[in-house]
Amino acid sequence: MATVTVRRVIAAPIGEVFDWCATTTNYTRTRFVLRARLARPGAGAAYGVGAVRVHTWLIGWFRERITSYHPPYDFDYTVDRSFPPARHELGRMTFTEVGGGTLVVWETAFRLPAPFGDAFARVVGAPVIGHVFGRILAAADRALTAGAGGSRGRVPGEPPTALR
Repeated sequence: MATVTVRRVIAAPIGEVFDWCATTTNYTRTRFVLRARLARPGAGAAYGVGAVRVHTWLIGWFRERITSYHPPYDFDYTVDRSFPPARHELGRMTFTEVGGGTLVVWETAFRLPAPFGDAFARVVGAPVIGHVFGRILAAADRALTAGAGGSRGRVPGEPPTALR
């Protein structure tokens, strides 16, 4: 199994950061996400529990379902289908108010069901996914801090992406 964790501090209020990150269509503000749409709204909120989000990245296609939704603090999702095929174990975004803005932690864990799939997931898949997650959070930073010069929000003393 490969696990990816990306952290970034964005100099914006927690509610704004949560809303931006929950809204899948924002992900196309990076060149790595070609298309993103809400296929089915969730219960109680467009991106709430049961919402289905569909993403087309340069590296594949993902159909996600929101499984937990607690604005503005966290939401969980699972990838129900993907190409290339993968077994998704975890998808979570958490949001915490910190000095200077909001700390976003984006985590995912997955397996590739193929010979040497776990090794390939760790060596190739995790770094690519971590990079795309980082670019999406950088786009959120730019969008939410426009005019403020951006927060350049890496967590002090820590690399932006941690792979296991």
